Formats: sequence, structure tokens, C-alpha cells
Amino acid sequence: MTAVGNDVLETAAHWLRDGHKIALGTVVKTWGSSPRPTGSQIAVRDDGAFVGSVSGGCVEGAVIQEAHAAMSDGKVRKLEFGVSDQQAWDVGLACGGRIEIFVEPVV
Repeated sequence: MTAVGNDVLETAAHWLRDGHKIALGTVVKTWGSSPRPTGSQIAVRDDGAFVGSVSGGCVEGAVIQEAHAAMSDGKVRKLEFGVSDQQAWDVGLACGGRIEIFVEPVV
């Protein structure tokens, strides 16, 4: 599912009204070349559905995994991905930049 800007938050609000747990991921900082700008968001639903993008696809899987963990334990996360990190290579961020993503459960 794709959505941008307020559509991500509107979809997340709809999911909450329907009784789902959700978590939001937001790009809070970028360095160098990054696939998505600061403020880009992804909303992840407890059943695996998601809307939006924080990386154009290259780290979404890792962010979705952390979003599910955040829904489970209620804790926020600050994730960093960059070309120099082994994790970035593992998840596919090879654009040469770095991104910081804040993941929070929404209650």
C-alpha cells in the first residue's frame, strides 16, 4: 500500500479506530544521499500491513520488524542505517548516505 504525507497518518488513524495496534516510523535525520527526506513516514499495523516509506524500500523490512517489536513492548526505537554499517549492507542501503529513523508505538 502506498501513501504519502498526511495519507500515512490518516490511514494510521483509521487503523486505530478499527482496533488495530500500530507503530509509526519517521525519518528524523539524513546525511549525504538518502532515499527519502526528513519527515517521511511509514505506519505499520499489527497484522503486517503498512503504508508509506522511509527509505524507498531499502530498509523497510528492518523498520517494519522494529515496529512490530515496538508494538509488543511499548518502547520507542532510534534506528540508524548507513553505507558504512554492516546492517545497512544487510538491509540494502547502498545509496552512500545515512538515515536516522524514530519508531514509536501508537496507543
